[in-house]
Amino acid sequence: MNDPSAEIAAAAAALRAGRLVGMPTETVYGLAANALDARAVLAIFAAKGRPSFDPLIVHVADAEQAWAVARPSARARLLAQQCWPGPLTLVLPRLPAIPDVVTSGLDTVGVRCPDHPLALALIRAAGLPLAAPSANRFGRISPTTAAHVREQLADAVAVVLDGGPCRIGIESTVLLPDPAPIILRPGGLTREALEAILGEPVAVADRAARDASLALPAPGLLASHYAPVIPLTLKDLGQPWPEGEGLAYLSWRGEGLPAGAGRLEILSQRGDLAEAAAGLFAAMRRLDACGARAMVAESVPNVALGLGINDRLRRAAGLG
Repeated sequence: MNDPSAEIAAAAAALRAGRLVGMPTETVYGLAANALDARAVLAIFAAKGRPSFDPLIVHVADAEQAWAVARPSARARLLAQQCWPGPLTLVLPRLPAIPDVVTSGLDTVGVRCPDHPLALALIRAAGLPLAAPSANRFGRISPTTAAHVREQLADAVAVVLDGGPCRIGIESTVLLPDPAPIILRPGGLTREALEAILGEPVAVADRAARDASLALPAPGLLASHYAPVIPLTLKDLGQPWPEGEGLAYLSWRGEGLPAGAGRLEILSQRGDLAEAAAGLFAAMRRLDACGARAMVAESVPNVALGLGINDRLRRAAGLG
């Protein structure tokens, strides 16, 4: 970006005028609007083709701004102090400033402080909390570069701030901190890190638990999401790879692949989950565009960041 301050000023002015902005974060790029302006937030749903029953995350510059839109608990204050800026969304009781359209009419709102200098500068320059889901067409692969945003949403955004490739590469962890902490969506902050901060166990909600009792109190909980255009099937670690004409392969470490597997992306040959998370969506995009008729993806070890990676792969395969 040639002049970051000028681009940030232009983007902030666009947000105050009710327009949409492509915003980099450490997780994925967001499609940002003034979270206090119902009409502007509706433009997000229209641009993405996103159903109105899927609530949005509100991005803030700091905890003080967060507590102006949500009511914190003791756990929430501790987590904000220890984890923000960072890839953690807290689901908290909403305050009246937040319009119904942001929360899909729910009494809770997801809030987080992103760990990216351009995102924080934009929020501060605009003087507003920003509703910002991933900047892509609904249900498709999340964007991790400014080019990905322009490919899908160029006509809908006033400005796309280019902050380079996203450092983490999968969305934030979504946590309901009370009455007992439970992860609604695994993501860029691990369960192990949360347990160390809180000094107590942190549960992870499976699909059955979410469907039975949580009623979509937070973003990113739909069974089918983050999907390529071509069909994607998921195989577990240790299972043999399927073979066939026109298949593309998304592999954890590049092991056991069929002979002649040409359409191939390897997430991390050295078995590094952070490397795999950072490259996941970009690898899926490349395979989606390679001319294959279908994609086969391999799960990764289901620990630490692997929980978030496997969550995205299940949703990309429509398995929730």
